[in-house]
Amino acid sequence: MSTADFFNMFLLISAIHGFALCFIMFFSKYGRDKSLLFLNLMILTISLNNFQSWALERNLFQHKFMLDYIQIPWHFLSAPFFYAFLINYLDIYNKSRRILKYFIIIFVVMCVAQISFVLSYSIGGGTKDELNYIYERYTSIEELISFIGSISVFAYSFYILRGKKKLFTKILTYDNLKWIYNFFKLTLLVYVLWVFALVIKFSLNFTGFIYSYYPLRISTTVIIFILGYQGLRYLRILKERKNIRENIDTESIDIIIENEDDVKLGNNENKYESQFLEIDKFIKSQKIYLQPKYTLQNLSGDLNIGSSTLSASINKNAKKSFVDYINEMRVKQAKKFLLDHKYEGYTIASIGLESGFNSKSAFYDVFKKHTGMTPLAFKNNNFKK
Repeated sequence: MSTADFFNMFLLISAIHGFALCFIMFFSKYGRDKSLLFLNLMILTISLNNFQSWALERNLFQHKFMLDYIQIPWHFLSAPFFYAFLINYLDIYNKSRRILKYFIIIFVVMCVAQISFVLSYSIGGGTKDELNYIYERYTSIEELISFIGSISVFAYSFYILRGKKKLFTKILTYDNLKWIYNFFKLTLLVYVLWVFALVIKFSLNFTGFIYSYYPLRISTTVIIFILGYQGLRYLRILKERKNIRENIDTESIDIIIENEDDVKLGNNENKYESQFLEIDKFIKSQKIYLQPKYTLQNLSGDLNIGSSTLSASINKNAKKSFVDYINEMRVKQAKKFLLDHKYEGYTIASIGLESGFNSKSAFYDVFKKHTGMTPLAFKNNNFKK
C-alpha cells in the first residue's frame, strides 16, 4: 500500500467515523439541544469535506466539469458552526453577533460562483491538464478566502471566551471550560498545518501538492474525535448539574440541619465548643461544602474568625482537619444523590461535582477514603430498586 493509498483510506475511515458520531449525537438524550446541534453540524462539515476529498482522489466522479471538478467548500462552514456552538453552550446567543447567517449566504454564493466558473470554462474547451490547472487555481483562491474567514471567526470566538467572561459567569459555576481551551490549542495547530499546505500548494504552482494536506487531514480527524465525544460528554454533565442544583435549591437536604447532639464534640469544657457549633451550623445551613474551592481562609473571612482559631476549633471538636471535615459532608451529599431515583441515570462526574468536589478523580479518591469503595460500587451495592 502506497502512502497515497494509506491516506485515502484514512480519509474514508475518518469520514465514516464522523458520520457515525453525528448520528449518535443527534439521537442522544440531548441531541436536539442547540449547542449540540451546531457542534454536530461542524463535525458533519469536516466529515463531508474528508469524504469529498477521498472520492475525488479515487476518481469516483467521472464527469468532467460536472462532478469531478465541483468541490463544495465545506471547510468554509466549520468555524462558523463552532462559533454558533460556543455562544449557545455559553448561553449568550442573544448577546452575540449573527455571524453564522452571513457565512451561510457567502457559502451559497461561493457554490454558485464555482459552478458558474466551471461551466464557463468547460464550454471554452481545453485539454484536461489545462482545465485541471485552471480549476486548481480557482479553488486555491477560494480556499484562501475560506482560511481567512475561518481564522477570523476562530480568533473572535477565542476573544469571547477570554474577554467576555462577565456574560457567562453562570456557566463557569458548572464548567471551567478547560476542555474548550484545549480544543482552541489543538485547532491552532490545525491552522498552522493549513497555512503550511496552502504555502506548498501556491509555491508548487498548484501541481503535486497533495502530500502537504496529509497532516491537515489527520488533525481534522483528531478534532472530530475529541470535540465530538467531549462535547457530548460535557453537555450532558452541564445539563445534569443544572438539574441537580435546581433540586438542591428547592428541596431540604438531610445533612444540612442536624441536631446539635449529633455533632461529635470533645471535652464539654472545651472553650472552642460553642464556637464550633456556630461554625458547623453556618457551613451546613449555607451549604458551604458544595463550593469546591472553599478554603479555611474563605471561612475565616465569612465568620470574621482567625483561620488558626477555626482550625483549632474544628480539630479539637470534630477530631479531623478542615479538609476532612468538609469532605465528609460532601461524601454524605454524594451518597444521597447516588441513592436517589431522580438521578439514577446521571453520570458519576455530575454527582461528584455537584457534591462539592472539584474533579471526578478527587471525588473518587475522597469517596473511597471515607467509604472503602468507589461511588459506582456504592451505588450498585446500595441502590434500592
